[in-house]
Amino acid sequence: MAILLRLGCCNRRTGCKMELPGLAFAVWMFVCFYASVDGYPSGKVREACTSMIPCHGSSPQPSPEHTITVNRTEFKPGDNIEVHLSGPDFEGFFIQARDAEHLDSPAVGSFVLVDRRLSQLLTCGRTKNSAVSHTSKAKKKYIKVYWIAPGDAPKRVQFLATVVKKYRTFWVKIPGPIVSQPNALSPTTPLHATSEAISTSHPISYLSKPFNASGCGSTKFCIRNPSKCDPESASCFFLSFQREKSSVFIEMSGPSEGYLAFALSHDQWMGGDDAYLCINEDHRIHVSTAYLKERSPPVLDSENALEDVSWRLVDGVLQCSFGRSIRLPAYKGRFNLDASYYIFLADGEASEGGLIYKHRRQPLITSGIYNVTGLPQDIGGSRSPRLIKAHGALMFVAWITTVSIGVIVARFFKPVWSHSFLLGKEMWFQVHRMLMLTTVMLTSISFVLPFIYRGGWSQQAGFHPYLGCTVMALTIFQALMAGFRPSRHAPRRQLFNWFHWSTGTTARILAVVTMFLGMDLPALDLPDPWDTYTMIGFVAWHVGIDVLLEIHSYCLVRKVEVIEDDRVQILQSLTSAEAEGRLFKQIVLTIYVCGNIVFLVAFLAAINQI
Repeated sequence: MAILLRLGCCNRRTGCKMELPGLAFAVWMFVCFYASVDGYPSGKVREACTSMIPCHGSSPQPSPEHTITVNRTEFKPGDNIEVHLSGPDFEGFFIQARDAEHLDSPAVGSFVLVDRRLSQLLTCGRTKNSAVSHTSKAKKKYIKVYWIAPGDAPKRVQFLATVVKKYRTFWVKIPGPIVSQPNALSPTTPLHATSEAISTSHPISYLSKPFNASGCGSTKFCIRNPSKCDPESASCFFLSFQREKSSVFIEMSGPSEGYLAFALSHDQWMGGDDAYLCINEDHRIHVSTAYLKERSPPVLDSENALEDVSWRLVDGVLQCSFGRSIRLPAYKGRFNLDASYYIFLADGEASEGGLIYKHRRQPLITSGIYNVTGLPQDIGGSRSPRLIKAHGALMFVAWITTVSIGVIVARFFKPVWSHSFLLGKEMWFQVHRMLMLTTVMLTSISFVLPFIYRGGWSQQAGFHPYLGCTVMALTIFQALMAGFRPSRHAPRRQLFNWFHWSTGTTARILAVVTMFLGMDLPALDLPDPWDTYTMIGFVAWHVGIDVLLEIHSYCLVRKVEVIEDDRVQILQSLTSAEAEGRLFKQIVLTIYVCGNIVFLVAFLAAINQI
């Protein structure tokens, strides 16, 4: 398939409207269809002049990987400016310069090529050579061209680029630097925004230094994640409220180059909430209020009640501050700040025009309701609901500890504990049965918790719930099958043994896969890639112990194979081997249990931290 900027579809823009008779019509439709499928690897994409959007059947990527740079930021009519496009391998590109205050206007100025093998000139609208595109879909990392400022150039010009990495992986209108004519005024508000975005009604200033946590718990109500973190660090999410007579001054900070947002809610579910957003729009922060309706995207308010707005964006850390009155009866959707609420803190990605995308992980949510204008506190929050935490913890206990130890005991400790009894039964069997019944109980309790939390089936959890249901079914089936176990010498005992082993092994394998998938779901989202490596470590640990005991059992059998026919010698060999084997297996079991507990504690500690 050809790769780039195919806007030659048969649509309202390109035409294909003529009523052509017979064969001519069929040929015309074929040409249009071929263009829509194969695209334009040659880069001659004049149909993209206005939108700069490739018609590739998918949506643009949210976070650009490529950058545009220039060698100067001031120009006069007739000047040449060196323009560079660089980044990871890409196959196609499309560069324009436009009026920075009217980015939907036609292209401005003309370009001169440096390397005609990689780039070519296009005419957009009435301006000749006003755009640059690729010549082929060969991979490239760097493009250099010159832009010539026209005599009627606007005061401020911004460079834009569309980049296609693969057919369905592309970025549209990547914002580049703004170059200005001498004495051009620099606006203090974003140059463009979505139709729903608004400009604040008060001047916006730039923060000269980062926030700090001084006053948290004494003069300010603070929320920090991780607990007690420093808002100057690149990994700290920070939200503070400081009462000032009849108003509240709010600071919000966190590692995000898209947006940060917090919301006040009457419950721990999204919907019907009072939200405040700081959005990165072309490296300028736009601060706005919004009302969250159910689980739909927020619609920014048309009027803004915020004052003293300031922002800072340095090294990937977004910080903004603003004030608002405690009571705002004139503004619909604004909650009074002298009441108690759950507090949400979220982060996510935003497009170059300020369009925000759904946060990829759970927001930070306080464990209870708080009055931010009341007694100052310094608290934390959790990105995982308590029921989901309990679900994960119980599953880890069941499938890392109880079932694994139970399987090892049944597989290798029959001869070791064959003469030891507990409650009238052989000890190995009682230990095995107790651990397996515990596994069934823990799995059953854990299984229902997500349904209680979600109120039904989750449509956004991928394969995890399907595999979880399969594991639950196999667990119940295994327990029921064990209840109807034939006697030791019954004809069907061998068949039972095979079914019992295969069902249990399948359940354990699927349980590990299910845990792998569940650890990265938004509702739990353990630290990555730590969680993956730790789970791989546990699997390797279990398999290693299993293989070690298998090798030991094999060596033990070979040791008691006495060539001589002396019965006493055979009995002595068996007795000595059994004693030696019993001690070795007990040592290995002790080490294995300790190792499993270490893995379990590591996972439980990680769950507790989120």
